[in-house]
Amino acid sequence: MRILVTGGAGQVGLELLAAGWPEGVTVDAPTRAELDLGDVASVKAAFAATPYAAVINAGAYTAVDKAETDVVAAFAANAMGPAVLAEVTHATGIPLIQVSTDYVFDGSKDGPYIESDPVAPLGVYGASKLAGEMAVRSGNPRSVVLRTAWVLSVHRANFLKTMLRLAADRPILRVVGDQSGCPTSARDIAAALKTMTLRMIEDVNAPTGVYHFVNAGQATWAGLAQEIMTLSAAAGGPNATVEAISTGEYPTAARRPVNSRLSTVGLTRDFGVEPREWRAAVAEIITELGIGAGR
Repeated sequence: MRILVTGGAGQVGLELLAAGWPEGVTVDAPTRAELDLGDVASVKAAFAATPYAAVINAGAYTAVDKAETDVVAAFAANAMGPAVLAEVTHATGIPLIQVSTDYVFDGSKDGPYIESDPVAPLGVYGASKLAGEMAVRSGNPRSVVLRTAWVLSVHRANFLKTMLRLAADRPILRVVGDQSGCPTSARDIAAALKTMTLRMIEDVNAPTGVYHFVNAGQATWAGLAQEIMTLSAAAGGPNATVEAISTGEYPTAARRPVNSRLSTVGLTRDFGVEPREWRAAVAEIITELGIGAGR
């Protein structure tokens, strides 16, 4: 059994490759040079050559601010790529699992977002990811969209690693304190995707549609930064004072949702996935990074 993972070099993709799949399952993660989602013919040729059992699309254009002036590239990766995968997977009769984002919401809700809440992206990145969701859901009935947020891991660039890097050089970190969300481990996202994918392969009547996955609990960016500093200091690593600032004091090209909290009740109900608390996930990443003296 072979499963295709796109975006294998990203945070979630790398964790999917290391997710401990059952014996007999092979995960393929071709590079863009090997499989270009912008080339429909090459995608169809790849599927003709390899009988995949499912596809997980973890690839995306994620430069949120750059997307505001790089609209074509953002939509090519985040909307047209998923559209191609939806067409090909539907034609071959296999499930497609699409990773999406909290940025499809405008952040105005008071409380965690559920899957059926109205979408209203604030910028190009969110709009392109929403277009990808629509392409997947309309193009392949055997599909799932998994929205997530605030992704952290030992891999690639992310907020946690940026805070540690800055704390090594600065005594004070000024971090936005009026945006709330759910810090989430890429490893936990990969585990949820694995559970969903295997279920969809085994059961043609498995649930489909849109789901949310984030780690349990909530934080502000400043609160997350403080937890990172506390854990790092306890391990003998870099530490800095965290000063909470307003969104207005940290202007960006793209507007961010003030509220990025996502409810995971639907995923637990339909797939039995129970997210762990975000602080435990952050502590695991800090430990794995080997923070502290002598490392």
